[in-house]
Amino acid sequence: MIKGYLQRKASWEILLKVSSGIYSDHALEKVLKNYEFNSLDIAFITELSFGCIRYRKFLDLWIDHTSKLSHTKQPPKLRWLLHIGLYQLLKMDKIPFSAAISSTVEVAKKTDLKGLAGTVNAILRNTVRHIEKEHVPKISSDEIERLSSLESLPIWLVKEIVNWVGIKEAKNIAKAFNKKPSIDLRINSLKTDLNKFLNELSECNINATAISQLKNGIALNSNPRSIKKLPGYSDGLWVVQDRSSQWVAPLLNPKKGEKILDACSAPGSKTTHLAQLANDDAEILAVDRSEKRLKILQSNLERLNIKSVKTLKADATNLVDIQPNLISYFDKILIDAPCSGIGTFARNPDSRWSLSKDKINQLILLQERLLESVLPLLKRNGTLVYSTCTICPEENNFLIKRFLTKNKEIKLDSEKQILPKFDEPGDGFYAAKISYK
Repeated sequence: MIKGYLQRKASWEILLKVSSGIYSDHALEKVLKNYEFNSLDIAFITELSFGCIRYRKFLDLWIDHTSKLSHTKQPPKLRWLLHIGLYQLLKMDKIPFSAAISSTVEVAKKTDLKGLAGTVNAILRNTVRHIEKEHVPKISSDEIERLSSLESLPIWLVKEIVNWVGIKEAKNIAKAFNKKPSIDLRINSLKTDLNKFLNELSECNINATAISQLKNGIALNSNPRSIKKLPGYSDGLWVVQDRSSQWVAPLLNPKKGEKILDACSAPGSKTTHLAQLANDDAEILAVDRSEKRLKILQSNLERLNIKSVKTLKADATNLVDIQPNLISYFDKILIDAPCSGIGTFARNPDSRWSLSKDKINQLILLQERLLESVLPLLKRNGTLVYSTCTICPEENNFLIKRFLTKNKEIKLDSEKQILPKFDEPGDGFYAAKISYK
């Protein structure tokens, strides 16, 4: 068996699952269950498969450049395998060309693509010749089209981002979408403290550091084989939560004895954060319309041993109708709204290909309904925080501005937009803090 064959085969299988509609992180998890890879192998497979997903458009350009058939005419299984080979040749500097080609061709030989193994070999070898001669695909000189091609983003989205932040910032954001995301944890302060847990990780030879400006944030500096096998998982000492997301719950400043609503709660990282900040001594109602996602939240509550949260399967836009007793009931409300997720493209590489302007417009309507429906549940002296993991202003500050204009009795206390940055870790996030005048 050629060295590295299994890692390439697993990466290709992840691409096949993603192309069938499975989310990239779920595809990775499903495929890895069928193998016994070490942590270095898993890091390689994650980079290779997720890199191929991120750079789909860029890799298709190279197929069109080096093959007699365009990427649109390639059988899908062949197209994804060519991406596996091309990504190694074009984006992974430490992989020798010969190893990239031989291991990728071996996948074709040992699967139902064996009849096309010669085609894979020819296209990849032709690519090497083009690389060595610096003969690259022709790319438009137009800045937007060039950014779309080189950073592999749908052109409609590049146009939107440039419209939002300008071409210079758009280039930085596009590069940030294609970097390896950080793995961040939030310490469960109900059970441990940051320094104690850092020492525990160090004793297990796990490289981790505290995240500045976060009270309980830790960054893992290496990729674990299984996040659930890290020290403290079964004891509920931590949860996985991006550093930008960890900034949201403290905006509500939850206190002991307060009544708090998390209107779109599952899978629960912010719900459990609210409980933690209130020392597990508030009355927290976690609402979500997905029973499956609520089960994940319930599992997290049990693992973290949090008692102050009750869950309710319901659509938050209907809460006033189904439970009118909750009108003017809550001291604090969090609406972590369903959104386009553009701020998390580095973490969710497949999202860029499934998103559309129509989907964003539908989400905006939902976000507006959520705000209008949930506001009556807030006490007159209460606080509401609206948050998203997107950088789209129509879902964020523009939406909040319209909401304030329509509801003259409320005011904006603060708002903040975090943009993804190539040279800094963390997702893109937005939050607005609102209260009655």
